[in-house]
Amino acid sequence: QFKDYRRLLERKDVDAVVISTPDHWHALQTIDACNAGKDVYIEKPLSLTVVEGRRMVEAATRHKRVVQVGINRRSSKHCREAAELVRSGAIGPVTVVRCDHIVNEWPLGIGNLPDEPVPEGVDWDLYLGPAPKVAFNKNRAFYRFRWFYHYSGGQLTNNGVHYLDLIQWVIGRDAPLAITAIGGKYAIQDNREIPDTMEVLWEYPGKTLVIFSQFNCNSAPAGPKSNVLAEFRGTKGTLYVNDRGYEVVPENNAGLPIPASSPLDRGAGKIYSASRQPAIEPISAPGSGSSTIAHARNFLDCVKSRAKCNCDIETGHRSTTATILGNLAHRTETHLKW
Repeated sequence: QFKDYRRLLERKDVDAVVISTPDHWHALQTIDACNAGKDVYIEKPLSLTVVEGRRMVEAATRHKRVVQVGINRRSSKHCREAAELVRSGAIGPVTVVRCDHIVNEWPLGIGNLPDEPVPEGVDWDLYLGPAPKVAFNKNRAFYRFRWFYHYSGGQLTNNGVHYLDLIQWVIGRDAPLAITAIGGKYAIQDNREIPDTMEVLWEYPGKTLVIFSQFNCNSAPAGPKSNVLAEFRGTKGTLYVNDRGYEVVPENNAGLPIPASSPLDRGAGKIYSASRQPAIEPISAPGSGSSTIAHARNFLDCVKSRAKCNCDIETGHRSTTATILGNLAHRTETHLKW
């Protein structure tokens, strides 16, 4: 109905907007919507860069707008229960959290499509917007833009922001201390820019290591539980969370002594390690329905009440920032302190 989204924002009968455009448009459109007095549901990831995200927060705050970031598991009842469980100390101190994006895209990936004339009905200049001007290529358009850095942070921000948000929520932190990453295009020879294989590590306050694995050349599960959003390893047990619910598997660590494994250590006393006595009772809970529906419902309720959304813009900004920092560490080949 509108070639220029700003004409939509001029309408007085529009109270709120949903922004589901490619990532490189999110900042300008969110700020323009806030300036126009509209409330905003903004799809994840919030922004393409850290500074864009901060400007979006400032605009929403300045104009007192209700903004929901589409990191929908913030509206999941069982994910909230899992977060409360871990923060209460139920599985002990959490030393390691793992998450992953695993899919086998080998050998073709998105292919090596050539540049071509702009198709009829597509305003390529408007699509590029704030991104650098390049020739039209189907791999840079519509969903495949996620494989190119001018429009997206790749699978780390696309999928990883869901996991990092859940992780920061569960461990009660909103920013890492340090970040490093390694990986690249190891097997798939298409014209993507993002890696097909990568591991990112974040260190969080409280001595928690978070690991994101991107394995796009092999689809075998990463651990004993498949289709897990995140795996939280505490000293007393391990929490597995997915959209179907959560489960806590106890550790056998009652602290009973076992003999040293080396003859050289036998005179040095006992080594304390695992026993057959579980430290805690197993726990499980079913899923709580569609978090996407619950998230949209929360936004509409907050538009009416003016309350803060479950994933307000500050929360979404900090979760998105963690993933952007992972990309920065990878692309600059550095160990970043934050």
